[in-house]
Amino acid sequence: MRRNTALGLLAALPLTLAACGTPQEQCISRNTSEYRQVSALLAEVEGNLARGYAWEERQVVRSRFGQCEALRRDKDGRTAVTTYGCWRDYVDNERYRVPIDPQAEARKRDGLAARQATLARSANAAIDACRAAYPEDD
Repeated sequence: MRRNTALGLLAALPLTLAACGTPQEQCISRNTSEYRQVSALLAEVEGNLARGYAWEERQVVRSRFGQCEALRRDKDGRTAVTTYGCWRDYVDNERYRVPIDPQAEARKRDGLAARQATLARSANAAIDACRAAYPEDD
């Protein structure tokens, strides 16, 4: 599968350009967001096909032994911080493999590639319009 390298670089633009950057960069980012999203999905599907499985994440609650603090008052009414050992829960993100249906994943790739090609034309037109509307000195 062959890709347009200029549009590939465009897909790598950080999404933060919408919040900062030149007016031209903001315009380009705003008008090519769907193309970048489809490109990211296509890259993920192609990676799944190359590996033979997909990655998913789940949150797991685990416990670990640590130090806890408590405020105690002595008989004179003064407060003091005391530490003691205790078990604390924490949330951990765990990544695991998920089997894929290669045929379904290939159909998904083909659909995303067709959508990407369609969006590439409008993205190129939007980029040209943004460059015309907000020229920058090179």
